[in-house]
Amino acid sequence: MDQQNRTDSWFATGLALVAGYLWFISTRAGHSHFDYTYRIAQALLGGHVGVFGPQGAWLNEMVPAGNQTQFYSVFPLGAVLVTVPAAFMGKMHWVNGWPAHQTTAIVAGLSVYFFYGLSYVREISRARRVLMALFPIFGTWTWCNLGFGGAWQVALGFAVLGQAGALYYTLVRPSPILAGIWFAVAYGNRTELLVTAPVYAYLLLSRPAVGGSDGTVYPGLTLDWRLLRVWRLRWSDVRQFIATPQVTDVFRFAAIPVTLLLLTAAYNLPRFDSVKDFGYTRIPGVLNEPWYKNGLFSIQAIRWNAYEMLFRGLGDIPFFPYVAPYGFGCSIFASSPFLFLLFREGGTRRLVCWGTIAVLTLILWMHGNTGGWQFSYRYAMILLPWMFILLVENGPRRLSVLETFLFIMSVALSAVGVYEFLWTNIVHM
Repeated sequence: MDQQNRTDSWFATGLALVAGYLWFISTRAGHSHFDYTYRIAQALLGGHVGVFGPQGAWLNEMVPAGNQTQFYSVFPLGAVLVTVPAAFMGKMHWVNGWPAHQTTAIVAGLSVYFFYGLSYVREISRARRVLMALFPIFGTWTWCNLGFGGAWQVALGFAVLGQAGALYYTLVRPSPILAGIWFAVAYGNRTELLVTAPVYAYLLLSRPAVGGSDGTVYPGLTLDWRLLRVWRLRWSDVRQFIATPQVTDVFRFAAIPVTLLLLTAAYNLPRFDSVKDFGYTRIPGVLNEPWYKNGLFSIQAIRWNAYEMLFRGLGDIPFFPYVAPYGFGCSIFASSPFLFLLFREGGTRRLVCWGTIAVLTLILWMHGNTGGWQFSYRYAMILLPWMFILLVENGPRRLSVLETFLFIMSVALSAVGVYEFLWTNIVHM
């Protein structure tokens, strides 16, 4: 078994390297000049939380503060920290500017590695495992949007990678500390992912564990309405519950994310005099934009977001490749038909995954802006790890003709997006 695990680990590594290389040669980071996080990471290495002086008209999300000589990014601290290694290489003159293209290739390759490992939530054939590992990266809008290489898209890529890593170290190869580190990467880049923390806690608590020197087996905890009747619990029951290995794992999982949360508060305070202010509403003129007339988040925005994510179709053009997406969004099902398989029956974690998808989707839909310049609905990238588990669990053990056909269609449509957005001016503002 150990030899098989080592062999499969090498196979996953090879698959990730091939995927990263294919990503590198098929994309170009045309938005790499939107290097907000890279500039702030360089400032952090110099002991500052902001940069001095105007940074260019294209960097409109650099917010002036104080006497208007220092500018701060609206990106959360986690998105800056993952860019620190690149900033360090820049300081050492090992790279010339932000290596956005190389960064996206690394994120894509690592994501394929973790998705391949995460496919072990169920026993399936290797052929299906490979297809499933490649699907979230090359069979969805991720290929094009992450390929842009701007700070916004790279943050979404790290959010996908972080969730894939966190779920892998929660469900397949349990390691609460590593799961917590990858979860911190995920929510550090997309703050709304904090709402999924209870889901990871539940997954850790529901997993059987062995603890104590006597090798006592602690069965996984299941949701029970009696748990809500806290007034009937005795202190001895509470102590016994806290002493279980699963609860210890939850605390280990939470250590790094809580630390990042405190650091983020400490990062925000000197910038905007508030631990919870990320500065987005301080962007000059942002609240005057028509989609924010009801605020950054509002119920009125749901209809527009839902339409862009689910119902807007592709346009047709009289030359190759004969279809062209709208530059500000189109249905995730139109860009990735493989997702129709989400509605198959089956899957042991379907309630958890669908519940998580529903909560995250509601948050995304309440945001006033639907994502700006994008292929399909870029915000939905953060849903892909949870969709991945559903698709792995509700499908057959062996690769089917239907899955193969829908995968090829999805890759082809994603390639159209890459070609038209990144390599041509067929789709333009």
